[in-house]
Amino acid sequence: MMQKVKTVAIVSLSSGVLGEDFVQHEVKIGLERLRRFGLEVKFMENALKGLDYLKEHPEKRAEDLLQAFSDDSIDMILCAIGGEDTYRLLPYLFEDGQLEKVVKQKIFLGFSDTTMNHLMLHKLGIKSFYGQAFLPDLCELEEEMLPYSEKYFLELIQSGSIRCIEPSPVWYEERTDFGPKAIGTKRVSHENEGFLLLQGSPVFQGEILGGCIDTLYDIFDTTRHEDSVSVCQKYALFPDLADWKGKILLLESSENQPNPEKYRKMLKALKQSGIFEVLSGVLVGKPMDERYAKEYQEILPEVIDNPTLPIVFNLNVGHATPRAIVPFGIMAKVDVSAQRISFSRE
Repeated sequence: MMQKVKTVAIVSLSSGVLGEDFVQHEVKIGLERLRRFGLEVKFMENALKGLDYLKEHPEKRAEDLLQAFSDDSIDMILCAIGGEDTYRLLPYLFEDGQLEKVVKQKIFLGFSDTTMNHLMLHKLGIKSFYGQAFLPDLCELEEEMLPYSEKYFLELIQSGSIRCIEPSPVWYEERTDFGPKAIGTKRVSHENEGFLLLQGSPVFQGEILGGCIDTLYDIFDTTRHEDSVSVCQKYALFPDLADWKGKILLLESSENQPNPEKYRKMLKALKQSGIFEVLSGVLVGKPMDERYAKEYQEILPEVIDNPTLPIVFNLNVGHATPRAIVPFGIMAKVDVSAQRISFSRE
């Protein structure tokens, strides 16, 4: 079978960390891995310009995304890593319909702050993939990529799609050292529990959309950025209720490991949008290092307060490793009894 992806473009749409000296040993590992997977790699023009430059120039980050969509030799756009302010790209992508003019269906993969970019693409009818990124996954310091993460990445580049997701047999503690001395060191692993049904029917379906709850919260709250709410509202980034109807909401929490009080607050902001009345289900990623997992499991049904809405916890998606890849915009069937989420062929 011909590999679907030949050329991958790496973009820094959030943080510019990829250009910093202190991660170059990781970048080298990730590059070698991508090439070993048979991929040509293109770093977009501004992807390696560093933290300060990219923080000051959101328009350059936007240019890279526009260029990656315009370039027909690029089959896949891979985000470097998350961050916290990719919402600042909105004016440079939507003010004169710039993104709409060049956007076409190609593989786009990222997570965390990239949630905002997924919503931008969703606005224009583009299907995307959530759950992995270059620095956190391809640049893993173990001798190989984490096997579960690698399995999904290879499926995506080989077939252009993900057929189904099953739980990982293990989960890993997050690294505290990412320096050169950590190259080749193994992560600490624990047995994983699988998908946990907190309430509702074990079988439900719909297209999946969502992402990092901390990032989604910025659409409703100005604590982190005073203009995030006004900018997101101006470009109608958060889909309306008609769009959410029948969808499955994916939620996962960031490496900041929000405490139960903050988690409750973020969920309440989502609840006020009315989406929990129209969704067909909620999928929740395992929290990093399983911190506050028990508390989140209690808070979710309580705040959502809709006993018939299925809520499934402990997906290997988002900030806890290893990571699956979730297709957005494709019909998904969740079957907790079978411990499987399957996706229809397009």
